[in-house]
Amino acid sequence: MIQVRDLAQRSAQRVAVLVDGDNVAPRYGAQIMAEAERHGRVDIARVYLAANRPSDWLTQPRLRAIHAGHGKNAADILLCIDAMELALTQDIGSFVLASADRDFTHIAQRLRERGLSVLGLGEAKAPEAFRLACSGFTVLQAEAAPPSATVPATAPNPVSDLDRRIRGVIADHSTKGRGMPVALLGQKMHHDHGTRISTMPERNWRTYLANRPTLYDLDPRGPNALVRFRPEGFGGL
Repeated sequence: MIQVRDLAQRSAQRVAVLVDGDNVAPRYGAQIMAEAERHGRVDIARVYLAANRPSDWLTQPRLRAIHAGHGKNAADILLCIDAMELALTQDIGSFVLASADRDFTHIAQRLRERGLSVLGLGEAKAPEAFRLACSGFTVLQAEAAPPSATVPATAPNPVSDLDRRIRGVIADHSTKGRGMPVALLGQKMHHDHGTRISTMPERNWRTYLANRPTLYDLDPRGPNALVRFRPEGFGGL
């Protein structure tokens, strides 16, 4: 009888899902919503992102896109403001915060101080401080592509010495795990390692990176496009 009552209470509990769209990849959208629904009825689902960059988050049918403007950390700040407003004005029993950003440690702590449950979701790179601030934390896993008889699976790209140097430069200049500007990568590779992409078959950095999808994630073309390395492509390093 107690288990039935607990199940009924959980299903009736209102859940708010707040996603840091500048930090979490859109491919995790379905997993985020599935995890949230395990904790109650999802009445609020929002993804916060900068308005100056195109994003596949805009095609997610169940998440309302909140454009935070162009300022530094604008999405982070607006997400935190909305979280506290919801906690104070709405009957929310559980929050789902999807990010891998240490800056959300404080909002997770404040929500828990009000007696609310906070589920953190993020990639394996999420810092321990954010994980511990949440009531619980779940690592997001990229879904494997379904097998196809006509389209072969993408073979892992080999990791060369050049790729290890690229990984190091991205790690040194990445902002909160979001990556570094593609335009800046070429400058740093030349300055730090004497590497000129013009001497290589690809002739430009975007082509080089795009040809190695198991090693790098690229934003769509644009002056502010970022590149991130994929830890799993480098053996989890």
